[in-house]
Formats: sequence, structure tokens, C-alpha cells
Amino acid sequence: MNAAWAVAVAALFVWLGMVLAISFLEAPLKFRAPGVTLPLGLGIGRLVFRALNVSEAVLAVVVAVSFIVHPPAVSVAVSAAVAVVVLLAQVLAVRPRLSRRSDAVLAGAGGPRSHAHYAYIALELVKVVALIVAGVLLLGA
Repeated sequence: MNAAWAVAVAALFVWLGMVLAISFLEAPLKFRAPGVTLPLGLGIGRLVFRALNVSEAVLAVVVAVSFIVHPPAVSVAVSAAVAVVVLLAQVLAVRPRLSRRSDAVLAGAGGPRSHAHYAYIALELVKVVALIVAGVLLLGA
């Protein structure tokens, strides 16, 4: 394995670990912690997911630069590209809807959980699979 691919593999698996830890562990657990109110949890969530998305973007750039330096097989590039496209969809399409919903909840609006949460979770699952596939394929290259 060349150095560029080693960097890409590291970035892909760090990205995967961050998504798993934040989206599937921290996010659901924070509302179960004693003393965490809905407004506090929403505020924490906004900060954490903003930081996660910035970190994901940095890692995506690292992967892209690594692939420019030493292009991988098409299957690896496509898998990584799926993760990047999903991230863009989350940041540009879903997060603004989630922000509007959390603004409404903080202003006292009730109602059912936003469908945007389900879309975000579904996209996270797609991203996790894409990151695993890209990393495993690149490890085997």
C-alpha cells in the first residue's frame, strides 16, 4: 500500500468512527442523561453536529487529495464519493430542516418528531456502509 492510500484508509476509518460515535451513540444518549433538558440537548446537538460535519468535510478533502495523488480503483472512488454526496445532502438539504424544527421546538411548538430526523439517520446508514466499503476495498488493493 502506498502512502497516499494509507492516509486515505486512515481518514476513511476515522470518519467512520466519528459518525458511529456521534450519530449512533452520543446523539441518542444525551437526552437520557440526568438534568439534560430538551433545550440543552438541542443546543448541544447543534454544536456537536456542526463540529462533526466540519470534521467530515476535512476528512473528505484528505481522502480526495490522497486519491488525486494516487488514484484508486473506480469501486473505491465511487464508494468514497457516495459518502461525500451523502454528507453534502445532509448538510445542504436535511440539516437546515432540522434547524428550523429545533428552532420551532425551542420556541414552544409541539408536534411529532420531524421526518427530517429519519432522513438524516437513513443517510447516516448509507454513509456508514459507503465508508466501510471504501476503506475495506482500499485496504485490499
